[in-house]
Amino acid sequence: MKLHSKSSKPGRRQFGILRRFVLSGLRIAFAVIGFFFLLWWFGMRMPGRNISTAAPLSPAEIALRAELAADVQTLAGDIGERNLRRYAQLTAAADFIEGAFSRAGLQPRRDTYELQGRASHNIETEIRGARPEIVVIGAHYDSVFGSPGANDNGSGVAALLALARRFAGKSTGQTLRFVAFVNEEPPYFQTEQMGSFVYARGCKARGDQISAMLSLETIGYFSDAPRSQKYPPGISAFYPSTGNFIGFVGNFRSRALVRRVVASFREQGKIPSEGAALPSFIPGVAWSDQWSFWQCGYPAIMITDTAPFRYPHYHENTDTPDKLEYDRFALVVSALEKTIAELAR
Repeated sequence: MKLHSKSSKPGRRQFGILRRFVLSGLRIAFAVIGFFFLLWWFGMRMPGRNISTAAPLSPAEIALRAELAADVQTLAGDIGERNLRRYAQLTAAADFIEGAFSRAGLQPRRDTYELQGRASHNIETEIRGARPEIVVIGAHYDSVFGSPGANDNGSGVAALLALARRFAGKSTGQTLRFVAFVNEEPPYFQTEQMGSFVYARGCKARGDQISAMLSLETIGYFSDAPRSQKYPPGISAFYPSTGNFIGFVGNFRSRALVRRVVASFREQGKIPSEGAALPSFIPGVAWSDQWSFWQCGYPAIMITDTAPFRYPHYHENTDTPDKLEYDRFALVVSALEKTIAELAR
């Protein structure tokens, strides 16, 4: 009996250690599963009926396609790389945007600040609404060093100009502001020197009632190739592996705005779409001008083709106008027009 008792004690201890190890592993597994379930339920589950393929273009969208292509060509083909290292080109882009607003019958304004001893200009135009709330539609017009920036972010600026033209002369409930931001790219990215941060901080200081901010960021590239779409770690299980959709991305505080915009966009039935309201530390979630508005407490989202998670020419000298897919680009902008009208109603 004594020998049996002595030999069983180590066995019981080993069993207890194994049991605690298994229970600890199960708790961790359930916690991970619970986290991703909550992430899906609150951040990834979007309203509205999604479609699987793009719609054919209407005659108006064919005209829009030509308009978008022309503006991308001007920015990325004729002007080219535009940043403080290419200051003449950056100034030329600002002049082009200001002129485009003026030719649409709008009154542009330069929101200017000094950086590295040179004037940097955000270009703003406003369509005054009946109510004090403001919807900001923004896109940065600078390009990263060494790149002509057709998709990043000539596509966003071309969409900004096209949308401003379509709302010019119309009445809205909320005020619409169309703003082209300077200095989004490194080395100013996510610093107080970003044009959008300077602008958002000014809005906060004035007490502007911004109800929504939409950042148009790299929106012109789509692919039907299998496995053409990548994601940050842990996200791929919830989204398609084909890069044929447009994405809507916000932080948790902007969840209601993400869901509202996705629901309205999907009602148009133009192009597949995906949405997410995720923690801002996840790679890609905060990678544009919406970040600046989050710092000032405003709800803001990014509209994007997901940039480096899809686009093979991201931040390269090959980011040229011929790489964009203008049919689906036009469908995105066409649907956004109606979505913005709904937001500002």
